Amino acid sequence: MKTGTIFLVGAGPGDPDLLTLRAARLIAGARVIVHDGLVSREILNMAAPSARLISVAKQRARHTLPQDDINQLLIKEARAGYDVVRLKGGDPLIFGRGGEEAEDARAAGIAVEIVPGISAANGAAAATGIALTHRDAASIVSFVAGQCKGLSDQDWSGLAGKGRTLVIYMGVKTAPQIAEKLMADGLTPDMPIAVIENAARADMRVVRGLLASLPELVERESIKSPALIMIGEVTARDTATIARTAQEIAL
Repeated sequence: MKTGTIFLVGAGPGDPDLLTLRAARLIAGARVIVHDGLVSREILNMAAPSARLISVAKQRARHTLPQDDINQLLIKEARAGYDVVRLKGGDPLIFGRGGEEAEDARAAGIAVEIVPGISAANGAAAATGIALTHRDAASIVSFVAGQCKGLSDQDWSGLAGKGRTLVIYMGVKTAPQIAEKLMADGLTPDMPIAVIENAARADMRVVRGLLASLPELVERESIKSPALIMIGEVTARDTATIARTAQEIAL
């Protein structure tokens, strides 16, 4: 029996129009799709009615399947002769564990193709008009995960501040620790921030404020994942796009 290929496909921030052509074609032609919880229903609806959709959605402190089991599931389906579309929100190699899945698959002798997607950060920037880099405000941009082991031990000093933009993935639940950590590392409490919920989707919300108020903003506005936290002067610049496309809350 011929062994299938595993396609690690970035589904982007949720809008089907933001898929690459390669991603759209793979989804439409797939017999097996293994998807995470950040893939929108609109994108899943692009699959053929006969396609088998397997959800491995993860939530904080509750995983449908542990990561090692997901890796083995992909390998099992490929060994059964199926080409497997592993569909991930954003880009598969930016906080998507695509590297881990690719390593295990290749170690098992399974061919892997990686199809990039628009990352959550890029999607949020485009949807809100917040420039991640700007000649007058930021020449450096960094991505970090706000929900990971050893958060308090990580050194984020120098990642945010004048001339820099920091984008925090998965930081809603740990917003108090994030604000405390950044201020302890030297960032001023009045640094502008923006929290973007459901970026690039019809129900996108944008909450603006200052670093010191981050935990209060998240709690008061009941921000839910998926959401990104952007920190830096670029978040305070005029962004007319937001007024046309999103509910914006300035606090």
